[in-house]
Amino acid sequence: MRVVLAEDSVLLREGLVRLLDEAGATVVEAVGDGEALVRAVVEHRPDIAVTDVRMPPSFGTEGLRAALEARRLVPGTAVLVLSQYVEQSYASDLLAEAGLGGVGYLLKDRISKLEDLSDALRRVADGGTVLDPEVVAGLFARRRSGPLDDLTPRERDVLGLMAEGRTNRAISKQLVVTEGAVEKHISSIFAKLNLPPSDDDHRRVLAVLTWLQS
Repeated sequence: MRVVLAEDSVLLREGLVRLLDEAGATVVEAVGDGEALVRAVVEHRPDIAVTDVRMPPSFGTEGLRAALEARRLVPGTAVLVLSQYVEQSYASDLLAEAGLGGVGYLLKDRISKLEDLSDALRRVADGGTVLDPEVVAGLFARRRSGPLDDLTPRERDVLGLMAEGRTNRAISKQLVVTEGAVEKHISSIFAKLNLPPSDDDHRRVLAVLTWLQS
């Protein structure tokens, strides 16, 4: 899979290039700011844009904004965001665009584990959604009261794994239940969150967005 990488730290950028290579990706260009990321994606049309959130000049959310802008110019480009921080707004902004291509949000500590990085790259490249388990746990801990209060503890477990981008089969293995039980839990989650079947909306993504926004 072909990757454009954006990271402003030269040392970290070189280290990420090596890690991505070991994870089975080919970095077609590595850049140091958001404008260069947009240009590189338009030029190379990679499978994935991997970017830090905080980039020059203000070290706000330039990396995230640039990646999403690049995808608007090159539809279907997957976006994998790396961050040192658990930020609800970052995850929400990414998930809001999940229907346009694969998205992922990993903490930088996670990417040192090649198995986790390879798995995240594959799922995002395939159009899936990946949230770091620590991001999921942190956001659940900060969650205010709201529509998720009607969910049972098991349904919250299932929703948390859905937020990580896990399939029904993966969820069943993680929770040691049948796939049929997972399907029933998910159907109950959709019903409690008032998410009826729709040809236009991705209910799994909408369920996670409801959780993030609650």
